[in-house]
Amino acid sequence: MDKKEYIKSKIRDIENFPKEGIIFKDITPLLMDPKGVEYVVDLLVNNLHGQQVDKVVGMESRGFFFGMLLAQRLGAGFVPVRKKGKLPYKTLSQTYDLEYGQDVLEIHEDAINPGEKILIHDDILATGGTAEAVVKLVEHLGGTIVQLDFLMELGFLKGREKLKGHPVSSIL
Repeated sequence: MDKKEYIKSKIRDIENFPKEGIIFKDITPLLMDPKGVEYVVDLLVNNLHGQQVDKVVGMESRGFFFGMLLAQRLGAGFVPVRKKGKLPYKTLSQTYDLEYGQDVLEIHEDAINPGEKILIHDDILATGGTAEAVVKLVEHLGGTIVQLDFLMELGFLKGREKLKGHPVSSIL
């Protein structure tokens, strides 16, 4: 079994969670498997093709798991992007659309310096709304986006279309 198939075997589908009609991709079995975690980090790093990264931006909350590991492997800093009111210092905010309503993401205003090379990471690319909001935050702070990477992409939701102009990579 190759690395991608191994990773795929450690992700379970939970039907009708968090609501009827949704199939939730549960990565907790993957997180409990050291070999699977190592494979994910290896593949994400390989997908960068040697590009320099100054900081990895991870999205709350599942983007934190591999985002921290990527930052460590790359010798880069880690920047958490969180929901409104969760960060303790001065923040920059970005509103984004949800299926029913809106939400707000925040980043510390001093998290990224102009010209820094940024890798944005999350576990799943679905509709692209969260990733698009993070792109706006990073660009507002002057960061240069090297790539957006994801563990999984739900292609039928066409999230990649909201990220045009930026390289996007996903393992599954």
